[in-house]
Amino acid sequence: MKDIKYLVLDVDGTLTDGCVYMGENGELCKAFNIKDGYGIAHQLIPSGVIPMIITGRTSKIVENRCKELGITNIFQGVADKLGKLKGVMSSNGRTLKDCAYMGDDLNDLEVMKAIKAEGGLIGCPADAAPAVIEICDFVSEKDGGRGCVRDFIEWLID
Repeated sequence: MKDIKYLVLDVDGTLTDGCVYMGENGELCKAFNIKDGYGIAHQLIPSGVIPMIITGRTSKIVENRCKELGITNIFQGVADKLGKLKGVMSSNGRTLKDCAYMGDDLNDLEVMKAIKAEGGLIGCPADAAPAVIEICDFVSEKDGGRGCVRDFIEWLID
């Protein structure tokens, strides 16, 4: 593993299957993979890598899942993921080369390309957008929400 200090994760399509389940009264649900959660809480964090969430949507469900896993760096409702990440890294005396990032869609491309250009690592689920798959250092054999994050974690820390 390179000297990675942060694993930055997208949520929808990466930690989840990308579906938003909506009930008749407007309630929303998301499904998270237990293997991804185990990888974050029991493999990634103990290895000294800090998990971080940067997502375009805002959801109390994500906040609850992060609390359960011990993820304290949560940024929701972020349109400019690269700007947010640069700001966080700068305030911590770090740069993008200290990051690994896993995302699945075109809104992740800008930040993924910037991390890769700085020497960080990028990964994606098997069902990511073709343009994302094309640039990744690691492509999981699993789809988003189906254990792809755990695959990436194990690849990073081995």
